[in-house]
Amino acid sequence: MAGHSHWAGIKHKKGKADNIRSKIFSKLSREITVAAKLGDKNPEMNPRLRAAIQSARAANMPRDNIDRAIDKSEAGDQSNFESIRYEGFGPKNIAVIVDTLTDNKNRTTSSIRTLFQKNGGSLGTLGSASHNFKQNGVIKIDYNLISEEKVLDLALNAGAEDCISYDGSIHKIHCEKEEIYKVKKLLENEIDSFISTGIEWIPTIFIEANDNEKDDILSFLETLEDYDDVQNVYSNVKFKN
Repeated sequence: MAGHSHWAGIKHKKGKADNIRSKIFSKLSREITVAAKLGDKNPEMNPRLRAAIQSARAANMPRDNIDRAIDKSEAGDQSNFESIRYEGFGPKNIAVIVDTLTDNKNRTTSSIRTLFQKNGGSLGTLGSASHNFKQNGVIKIDYNLISEEKVLDLALNAGAEDCISYDGSIHKIHCEKEEIYKVKKLLENEIDSFISTGIEWIPTIFIEANDNEKDDILSFLETLEDYDDVQNVYSNVKFKN
């Protein structure tokens, strides 16, 4: 998927591993199909498709699955997916942005509204939550592939704004959203594997939550992310240490 939520580093997944894997593959396949349908079928000529394929490989999706997703973009009866963003507020009034790919806007809108309401939240209008965020290009790389010093040097030389490393987990390179594929192309000269590449909503204003509120908030965010039409979920929650 093009991108993971701000809270992805601390959330815990529920359910069986096979079910989670299936959901991830389904969402990655959808992104590949849409990217191939909207642009060139050659990933070298289509940055969005190239990023989607790299994300799929990072998730260990079989090559056959990737090829089928690309081929599906040429099928005569292929559904027309559209990207829709939803904004709202969850437990403790945290701001939430939900990016979806859907072939049925009415179904998705109804389902997202219900998920917010069942968890004590409310779906808002566009702009109601996003003013708490800024959009950045975010490129994620496996921590073990490259040292912190080297990836920071490469990132800054490629025109990125910053590189944040999480020990044993990932390197996250931040850049202006308009520059993301230019930065990525330069990084590819030295790095051949990426976890994900995409435009993400980065919080600028945080809502702090304590341990007593953590489980309810994580459950709500995970419920949103598990819904089939949802590609990414972003929140401005910050858990106290």
